[in-house]
Amino acid sequence: MAQNSSTTDQLINTLRDTIVAMVRRDGPDLSARQLGVFLTCYLEDGAHTVRGLAAALNVSKPAITRALDRLGELDLARRKVDPMDRRSVLVQRTLKGSAYLRELRTIMGEAAGVPATGRAAKIVREERAPRRAAG
Repeated sequence: MAQNSSTTDQLINTLRDTIVAMVRRDGPDLSARQLGVFLTCYLEDGAHTVRGLAAALNVSKPAITRALDRLGELDLARRKVDPMDRRSVLVQRTLKGSAYLRELRTIMGEAAGVPATGRAAKIVREERAPRRAAG
């Protein structure tokens, strides 16, 4: 049981470090719901619809729509009417969204102690560095 608690604590610390780094960096700041929708779209294969995302995340369709509105504003995802069923709305990935996922993976890997390079790694290293008092 102690080992499980230790593993859980490590995961929670990784999550905290990742969220802090994502909030402090330049770029989109997503809510938990927006991040859940984003990650579901990018990590699960297949076509995603508003209806399917609502069912998968066990939230209402309007809640998914609001999350997708924000993701669309940030160009992290876009909606398109399904040409096979015009009543259905497909959620599509974007290049900017793929780049955001790569950055998130790098930041999370660094927070978990996996060495990384590039801009995202720099952000995490800056977060871990002691802050100097302005004087």
